[in-house]
Amino acid sequence: MKNKLTNKLEDLLDFQGIATESIHLSLDKVEQAIKISNQIPNELRQWQTYLNGLALFGFEQWLEERGTDNLTVNLADASIFNPALSNSIPAVCHLNINQFKVCLITQGSFIDEEVILPRTVVDLPEFAHHLYVVVEVQEELETVVINSFISYADLMRNKTQLNLMPDEDWNYQIPWSCFDTEIDNLLLYLRCLDVAGIPLPEVQPKSNNLAVDKAELTKLLPQLSEQSLWEFFNWEKGKTILTNSELLNWIYNWQLQIDIEEGNIPNNLVEITENSENSLSNLSKYLPDLLNLLTEPTINVGRWLKNELDDFTNELSWVLLPELSALSPMRGISSPTEEIAGIIRELPQNGVYIPPHARVAYHDLLLAGIPLRLYALTWSLVSDSTLEWMLLLILSTPTGMGLPEKIKLRVSDATGILVEQKLNSNEDDFYIFTNVVGGWNEKFIATVYLTPENQETFPPFEFNP
Repeated sequence: MKNKLTNKLEDLLDFQGIATESIHLSLDKVEQAIKISNQIPNELRQWQTYLNGLALFGFEQWLEERGTDNLTVNLADASIFNPALSNSIPAVCHLNINQFKVCLITQGSFIDEEVILPRTVVDLPEFAHHLYVVVEVQEELETVVINSFISYADLMRNKTQLNLMPDEDWNYQIPWSCFDTEIDNLLLYLRCLDVAGIPLPEVQPKSNNLAVDKAELTKLLPQLSEQSLWEFFNWEKGKTILTNSELLNWIYNWQLQIDIEEGNIPNNLVEITENSENSLSNLSKYLPDLLNLLTEPTINVGRWLKNELDDFTNELSWVLLPELSALSPMRGISSPTEEIAGIIRELPQNGVYIPPHARVAYHDLLLAGIPLRLYALTWSLVSDSTLEWMLLLILSTPTGMGLPEKIKLRVSDATGILVEQKLNSNEDDFYIFTNVVGGWNEKFIATVYLTPENQETFPPFEFNP
């Protein structure tokens, strides 16, 4: 396929050959690569990220020096700028040049006859690229050489013909002879070839593997101190993790925090040590929340605005209460309608204002033999054409007794624990509340916590009217 494409392109363009030469990197690019690599916890992965940074900046300069007037270059989404990806994938992914997806494979020297490609960028459609460019980084000289490249089609053809198999560390060793060393042809591809000429595999819908593996992931992921994924998981489970950005973010934050607590703290990351949201304790608590958020069916509170409960919410025994205008507060009465009306009347004193169109439902639960009641109020928010929704959660007791002293109400989203509300000894202990705001595509998950053995996590709340 390589020769056919090259012949076609040369017919389209009378192209003058350009000598391959070293690209010398400026000091500020070297410093930027160091800064990027300092965000990676493990020393080996940090070094690889540093080399990847040099490769990217050298490739960018190479394109500029050869004129990019007819090239649309977008490097903003490069994985090098995403620490979670750099921590898990030792290549530079997601470059976009004239709509071609380009991946950089960094090599330190070419004494070996093989080029190492991460299995992730070969076998996973989510990380498949039209073109794979091998970049030689001469780190001690602060220079870069754009060495060779291969198209996805040629990569797959060679993989089949040579019966190439991945190593146990999730890498392929591709013979260097498979790559096109006429680097001028890379510019021909980018300038003249239609991107449809190199078809990529379609990304398939998410499977239920994450739900199946949830218990094992909850147990094993916290054991990843500085190890790579292949050291703990087989490839099937690795695929599930690598194609889930939220899990990669969790792994990165977990390993980074371990590195910080061991005293390996780069100067530009000192402020993270003051961020309790990223403490190992919080990340450990958050992992089950995250896995539930990614796997559990949802409670659609958006339907409540239409005076409806979906079948799943009905199965969970949630009860939708009348519209707010029909609620009548009465002190000393423990019926849900009257209790929530009284609480709503008091909330403005705490800076919470509930619009008339909000709707409320409740669910009764038993925790360590203690009866509890969780109210969920929701309403839509529209500002500057942005669609958002509010979730207000109130935890009380249906008996009218005070809440247990150590009770907590935790709310998480796909980024982490948002809030963990507990009793304030200086205030009324008959209920606690918290509210969160998100876009219509965001979900929240709530946990009522008493002890590690006595807690209940609710299915995720979503807003889909």
